[in-house]
Amino acid sequence: MRNPAYDILFQPMQIGPLTAKNRFYQVPHCNGGGYRDPTAVAAMRGIKAEGGWGVIFTEQTEMHHTSEITPFIEQRLWDDADIPALRRMSEAMKTRGALAGIQLAYSGINGPNLYTKEVPLAPTALPIRTFTNDPVQARALDKTDIRDLRRWFVNAAKRSKLAGFDLICLYGAHGFGIFQHFLSRATNQRTDEYGGSLENRSRFVNEVIADMRDAVGDTMGITLRVSLDEHIGTLGFSNAELRDFIEMNADLPDLWDLAHGTWEDCSGPSRFKDEAAQETLVTGIRELSSKPVVGVGRFTSPDVMARLVRQGVLDFIGCARPSIADPFLPKKIEEGRIEDIRECIGCNICITGDMTMSISRCTQNPTFMEEWRKGWHPEKMNPKGESSNVLVVGSGPAGLEAARALSLRGYDVALAEAGTALGGRVARERLLPGLSAWGRVVDYRQYQLSQRANVETYFDSRLSAADVLEFGFENICLATGSHWRADGVARQHVTAVSADPAMPVYTPDDIMAGKRPTGEVVLFDDDHYYMGGVIAELLAKEGCKVTLITPCAYVSDWTRNTLEQGAIHRRLVDAGVTIRLNTGLASVAAEGVETVDVYTDARARLGCDAVVMVTSRVSDNALYRDLMARRDDWADAGIRSVKVIGDAAAPAPIAWATYAGHRYARELDMPDIGDALPFRREVTALA
Repeated sequence: MRNPAYDILFQPMQIGPLTAKNRFYQVPHCNGGGYRDPTAVAAMRGIKAEGGWGVIFTEQTEMHHTSEITPFIEQRLWDDADIPALRRMSEAMKTRGALAGIQLAYSGINGPNLYTKEVPLAPTALPIRTFTNDPVQARALDKTDIRDLRRWFVNAAKRSKLAGFDLICLYGAHGFGIFQHFLSRATNQRTDEYGGSLENRSRFVNEVIADMRDAVGDTMGITLRVSLDEHIGTLGFSNAELRDFIEMNADLPDLWDLAHGTWEDCSGPSRFKDEAAQETLVTGIRELSSKPVVGVGRFTSPDVMARLVRQGVLDFIGCARPSIADPFLPKKIEEGRIEDIRECIGCNICITGDMTMSISRCTQNPTFMEEWRKGWHPEKMNPKGESSNVLVVGSGPAGLEAARALSLRGYDVALAEAGTALGGRVARERLLPGLSAWGRVVDYRQYQLSQRANVETYFDSRLSAADVLEFGFENICLATGSHWRADGVARQHVTAVSADPAMPVYTPDDIMAGKRPTGEVVLFDDDHYYMGGVIAELLAKEGCKVTLITPCAYVSDWTRNTLEQGAIHRRLVDAGVTIRLNTGLASVAAEGVETVDVYTDARARLGCDAVVMVTSRVSDNALYRDLMARRDDWADAGIRSVKVIGDAAAPAPIAWATYAGHRYARELDMPDIGDALPFRREVTALA
């Protein structure tokens, strides 16, 4: 039964003419699917309805063809042709009594229009602001353009109603929406009635909401997502000015949706942002208006959620990433199953689906975006196949997820771990600076396994092929992980770097095992994800003089996709790390390293006392190879299948490992599909 302390989270709440059944509010979030994968996105939102969310929103939906953000794949509502796909989503959202919301976005200064080839429009003529620095500028909206834009919003609102939505969110936060562009003096340098004073800069949003109320306001709620603080100096829309804006326009929308000024600030990973990190910026705003307020902050604790509501900070608990990690978060709180919540770890791997124009993943929830594509439900497994038992070797993220999901299907599972603790790489990485929340990957699965009578765990069990053949298990799942290379092989070097054995060389595995270099250290990062920056930070804080060299133009280059690259660079500078970009490693000598400029091939000497290689990893697949070599013995041993998964098959981020473990569990004993696609997709119909 539900803890009475959380009753307040389940109170119905009014939003304009509509009532939300509870305070759980899935704010708009992107997913890499957008207009390309409408049914996959609809099914994902429908799962959240089943999970108990009171309000569920789409992602950013481009409301007119004169402002689009190609190459990024979002929703579109350009004309009536887009209505059926969006109606499919709204219908899925409303299956369990949730309110279905659509976020309408006109990107303005952020819309390069690379697909439509339209001239971008913005409050002031300035260069387009995009992640990819497109060499395009916007034309300033004239009075006719503003009237047109108001009409386009009304048209989009009417189409949203036809598509079955209950709520409209007008996007004016994260720097991405036209309403923020009008409100901020950084992007609004007009001298007419739409610029200058806060009252003038507020004029456009007032006009649009008034127009939309006349068109759909009697049946739809209108919410406004605004920036809490741009943090860009005196020209920015500050938290103080936001409060003035809300006080001046207290009853403007039916709900105030508050989010930080930039996406990086708003959705910062757990390494840099704690739960409820925006509380200070939000506190007190609720008192400025009679309208309800929703805010975000990677909320995972129901105690924090209930406190913020009781204290009058928020009316609704806004969640994006936590709703991805566990779509059933509200239902689990309602049913008193707090320990069953898959807490978001704040790794931001979900955001990479949007940033890479692919399809999103979640480290904690491998079923995310596979609800329709593969038919995976986050809380339900397919029935057990004809075999009875599985030996899972290795208790890293792939092995743990395989064991958990297999047990739910009904298999008897033996989990063999060579060491004395569960978790594999996660157990080690969670001890690195800022990565403690990543331990939830282990904690959740360890608890779930402890509740399953059909799972036995064996520690200190380093197995040989002969051991496995003697045990009599029908299915063998090898999740034996990987280890970091010390020879420099990665992208710059496909063969070992020339190295003098007199120079001490360390890997991340050495550092995580407690081994430490001293003095001056050169860290060569040819991995480009988080590990190089984390190790450099750790060593610098422990007293080493660290120089990080990387062939890329950015430190931890791939973390631009997780919205933390800038924060990593700043933290390394603050820690005293010297950063050398566009710099490769030519060779390692006894007294230092030879570096190479990746563009000019110019060489330089850099003295040091030790080198740390953060390059690539080698799969620990010896047991798999030994078993494959003894395939003729399988039948006598009763073995039906042997499969290697996760890092033991091919090293990748942790989300790839949990996905591999889950996929193995789903597909065991299933019919061979031959050359058929292992997932469903939608193909564009020919005109």
